[in-house]
Amino acid sequence: MNEWIQKFHQNFIEGDRFLFLLKGLGNTLIIAAFAVLLGIVLGFLVAIIRASYDREGKFKFLNAICKIYITVIRGTPVLVQLLILYYIIMSSMNNKILTAVLAFGLNSAAYVSEIMRSGIMSIDVGQFEAGRSLGLSYSAVMRHIILPQAVKNVLPALANEFIVLLKETSVSGYIGLMDLTRGGDIIRSTTYEAILPLLAVAAIYLVIVMCLSYAVGVLERRLRTSER
Repeated sequence: MNEWIQKFHQNFIEGDRFLFLLKGLGNTLIIAAFAVLLGIVLGFLVAIIRASYDREGKFKFLNAICKIYITVIRGTPVLVQLLILYYIIMSSMNNKILTAVLAFGLNSAAYVSEIMRSGIMSIDVGQFEAGRSLGLSYSAVMRHIILPQAVKNVLPALANEFIVLLKETSVSGYIGLMDLTRGGDIIRSTTYEAILPLLAVAAIYLVIVMCLSYAVGVLERRLRTSER
């Protein structure tokens, strides 16, 4: 027991090494939060364009661009996308957090768009036609009738995508960014002790994911209640 206490003190207390984890956690949460926002906004736009083309043949050119974007993003590893963005596309900016947000946000948007498109296409076409027959515009039908139902249908899949996104940010260290995993690596390389820093990083990720899962479960129950 005394040995574990000593190791804990050596890994986290000496030299205020726990600050590496705190700083890394802060950056991880910032990257994940803004990447989720970017993924939601861009993903919804792509989903609407693709669903509009599937339903009514609209936005043919934009749909072609969206299909290429989704194919490229889903067909390449997020780490490669991050490295290309940092070392090639945004090499002159040297803003690691912005680069990570864009990389993970663009990656997530491709998956969110397909999740949302499946949700939109699962809504009976009769509801869309009924809305149009009442004089509502196409955008109004999508906004007030189709999208709210689609979001309810795909909420578990969306939540899973956001959890995956949070864990994917652990590769941010490849561009020298101080994220949670990188903070644990710094402690490990300083103390030459692997088990406690890695367990601490894993435990922090686990707690965050459990909190997110609980929040999504509460939201799902409220949505089911509102339907009654």
